[in-house]
Amino acid sequence: MLGSAGLLTLVTLLGLIAGLGREWLLVASWGAGARTDGFLIALFIPEALRIILAGGLLSSAWMALYQERSEPERAAWLGRVTFGVGLLGLALALILSLGAEWWVRLVGPGLAPEFRPVTQDALQILAWTVPGLLLQAVWSVPLQAQGRFLLAGLSSLVYNLPVVTYLALHRAQSLETSLAWTFVVGSLATALLMVPAVRKQGLVLRAIHWHAPTLRELSRRVGPLLGSALMGQGLMLLERMVASYLGEGVVTVLNLARKLVNLPLVALMSVNQVLLGLMSKGGGADRLPLLRQGLALNTLVTTPAAVGLLLSAQAIVALLFPQVQGTDILAPLLGWYAVALVLAGWNTLLARYNYAAGDTRLPFVCETSGNLAQAVTLPLLAWLYGA
Repeated sequence: MLGSAGLLTLVTLLGLIAGLGREWLLVASWGAGARTDGFLIALFIPEALRIILAGGLLSSAWMALYQERSEPERAAWLGRVTFGVGLLGLALALILSLGAEWWVRLVGPGLAPEFRPVTQDALQILAWTVPGLLLQAVWSVPLQAQGRFLLAGLSSLVYNLPVVTYLALHRAQSLETSLAWTFVVGSLATALLMVPAVRKQGLVLRAIHWHAPTLRELSRRVGPLLGSALMGQGLMLLERMVASYLGEGVVTVLNLARKLVNLPLVALMSVNQVLLGLMSKGGGADRLPLLRQGLALNTLVTTPAAVGLLLSAQAIVALLFPQVQGTDILAPLLGWYAVALVLAGWNTLLARYNYAAGDTRLPFVCETSGNLAQAVTLPLLAWLYGA
């Protein structure tokens, strides 16, 4: 388990470093102000989808469906799923692109009016990252079912490389629309990366067609997981909405804190994906020892990371952004996020344990309860402290 997880951790860590480099270059080039806030508001929905998919939404829901089929049935199943997911991606892209004005108003209601037009233009382009992200995620399912995690793990690095390259070359001269197109290029590259592998799994053009029973089965299985994931992203949306009213740069600082605190979780994400594959193959008696190992490893990784972030938050911010205005509140925000690291690691692993047994409802109920509690307290605390 640890060998597979270690290699996956390495490539995922490279992707996460590229993602953090993307955020660092953006803030270093544009500053922590309204312009950066606007682009991050435009990026929120496509990025939320990418995070949900990277967290294993489709593999958690559909891996068991793939594994229970014979080899010929798997190739047919993959073609039908590719058609349905591809069609869904195009529909979502159109919805986001055509409704960009209203989506920007939803995510950033407090954004200054002069920044709305360029934010809407960016979202109209960023919407077209969705088809590539969805196809990459669904094509990862057969590979992960066979214990092959490396190619899927490379997706974050491949996705971020065009963005990082553009920002590194153009810095302050970079434009919102050009930057948005680099995200689209990255999303298409992640999907194209998977094509040779899925062709070896039997995916051919003639197998890609509509099949209503398969799509209904997929919808029933993914529904509870999608509900849980959307609840989590709904909480992030509420954070962005509140932050957009707190002044220029607050959305940017909030986003940076999230990115930094996710660094220690990269190893856990990799371990959890490997554990899901192992637990899905075994019976109930085999899953429990794997769960115990996973919980021990989660605790071993998250406890020192949480303490380290709490003690060094100020130094980290000073090192990364020595001359960037608007980042002074990042250190205390990072410290508060670090407190929840250990519980976040346990929660994710326990959810995977239930997914492996085919139970997607219990994690949904637990996730929903926690998110509702946070959703109620967030605006109350913002009001209490003068926001």
